[in-house]
Amino acid sequence: MRHGKKVNHLGRKTAHRKAMLANMACSLIEHKRINTTVAKAKALKQFVEPLITKSKAENNQSAEKGTHNRRIVMSSLRSKEAVSELFSSVAEKVGDRAGGYTRIIKLGNRLGDNADMAMIELVDFNELYNADKPKKKSTRRSRRSKSKDTEASAAPAAKEAKATGETKAAEEAPAAEQAEEPKETKPAEAAPAAETAAEAKETGNPEEAPEENDQKADGSKE
Repeated sequence: MRHGKKVNHLGRKTAHRKAMLANMACSLIEHKRINTTVAKAKALKQFVEPLITKSKAENNQSAEKGTHNRRIVMSSLRSKEAVSELFSSVAEKVGDRAGGYTRIIKLGNRLGDNADMAMIELVDFNELYNADKPKKKSTRRSRRSKSKDTEASAAPAAKEAKATGETKAAEEAPAAEQAEEPKETKPAEAAPAAETAAEAKETGNPEEAPEENDQKADGSKE
């Protein structure tokens, strides 16, 4: 039985299978998409994506690493033209992608043997699919726990609440001062009137206190 065997031998010996996958990988790198069966496309995906990862610029920053990766890819592809194309144009296109460089699209069954057909292509070279899609920003997952994040989010909210309370208190203080000012002015206005009435009594000037003289005259008539 075939339990636990993940490798699809594709009905071929080891040497034949490796040679076929190398030829298919070279064709994919050269033409950017090829048509084949679904089983061969899945096997090619597992074969070619690690090679594309080795061709990226971030893995070839030094001359020693670049030479080492080129030799490993050369031992798998066995074609100088494919290796140079992979490390130049393909590596530039897939530089921002973390993985999943290929896409498999099923095409239906083949006439004759009714085999499941599919098209495998490099994702970044399909201009129709990527025309309307904006580039996603690369983000990293933070190692901080959720409790720290909630505390960090609660601290600015508390600061804002304190700031709003201080501003409200500052706005209410001038209003209270303005309300107290009319109360203080009313006794100040009444004081000069009382002083003028007292002066009129002392001097006995009828022009300054006409109201008092009128009241006395009315009392005498009665």
